[in-house]
Amino acid sequence: MDIKLPFSREGMMLHLDDNLDYEILESSIESMPKTGKTEDEMVLEAMEHPIGSPRLSELSRGKQKVVIICSDHTRPVPSKHIIPFMLKEIREGNPQADITLLIATGFHRATTREELVGKFGEEIVDQEKIVIHDSQNMDDMVNLGVLPSGAPLLINKIAVQADLLVSEGFIETHFFAGFSGGRKSVLPGVSSAVTVLGNHCSAFIDSPYSRTGILENNPIHRDMVAASKMANQKYIVNVIIDADKNIVHAVAGDALEAHAAGCRFLQQYCQVIPKKSADIAISTNGGYPLDQNMYQSVKGMTAAEAVSKENGVIIMVSNCGDGHGGEGFYQALKNCESPTSLMEEILKVPQDETKPDQWEYQIQSRILIHHKVIYVMCEQYRAMAEEMGFETASDVNEALARALKEKGKDAHIAVIPDGVSVMVKGI
Repeated sequence: MDIKLPFSREGMMLHLDDNLDYEILESSIESMPKTGKTEDEMVLEAMEHPIGSPRLSELSRGKQKVVIICSDHTRPVPSKHIIPFMLKEIREGNPQADITLLIATGFHRATTREELVGKFGEEIVDQEKIVIHDSQNMDDMVNLGVLPSGAPLLINKIAVQADLLVSEGFIETHFFAGFSGGRKSVLPGVSSAVTVLGNHCSAFIDSPYSRTGILENNPIHRDMVAASKMANQKYIVNVIIDADKNIVHAVAGDALEAHAAGCRFLQQYCQVIPKKSADIAISTNGGYPLDQNMYQSVKGMTAAEAVSKENGVIIMVSNCGDGHGGEGFYQALKNCESPTSLMEEILKVPQDETKPDQWEYQIQSRILIHHKVIYVMCEQYRAMAEEMGFETASDVNEALARALKEKGKDAHIAVIPDGVSVMVKGI
């Protein structure tokens, strides 16, 4: 059997001999009943029937400063099918509205003009007011109080000064927030570095509830919900996309109610139950844009972690053409004595002393403590990855041959074509 795995923009072929013991774990989004509606029609239908909220045109009446929080370059949100309709509805409610598109970079680098054009198109980039959030610029922040965790909520003043705060986004499984979308537009999207660090503290990341697909009792989600309420995030348009990044479902309405409905819908299709634990697990980060760096690729790796036996081999197929993706992430893994010693250090760090990238190398350490990881990535950064404690390979078939040599030809193999789109249960 040959499977084309997502890898950068091109993909990579995996060959599985018939005599191997393998199973394919993927979401059933592709098998959803077809509605016959276009992507635009799905978004418009959701906006015409908002969940727990008036229509956006009604919300915008009398509102002068309107802010739409938009996803950044690391998220494959099909904004061209969302933002034009949100702008249109806002202006139907108030033709004179002063609208700002606030790019939710969270803790990421600034989005480039080229990336903005790719998201929105030339017309919106040229004609609309766009501001890129900078979590490090404390002059841009306003303190809205204290979150349930005890961390302060400081968010971008443009969001605070809005008469109406709304957002776009997409819902997918998330490896420690449960699901993306909705409230994440505020925290971490337009929050200060101080707030993001407090929310992503070691104790919260260590919680057994801070896992893919879990919202109940998840301390990270709890803070995010509080941030959404404190910021008065009134309305969202969130979509669910397939492997080709096309919209298959949309929700609109109240920031919390619509998001919860979208999560419930997605869970029907993203949950997978393996036949058994895997000796070898192959995962990806869904290809471009999510597989641009190693930092982001920890997400897809957690799906492999969830299905793997103790001391299993994880093969991570992710291009990582931008390198490590986080200096703190890189340095921590490169300079530690071992993943175990690094984890011991991390768990001692108080919430208000959380370091940049700490949550990512905490989860990466957790994986490396229990599993060998072979990275299939671009040639340029393989030496760097090896410095960080990974093995590397140029091709997934080479990596699989190496893993089979270690685990034996009877090893059970789990192939996860898109590690960021599934929720592994039942192991």
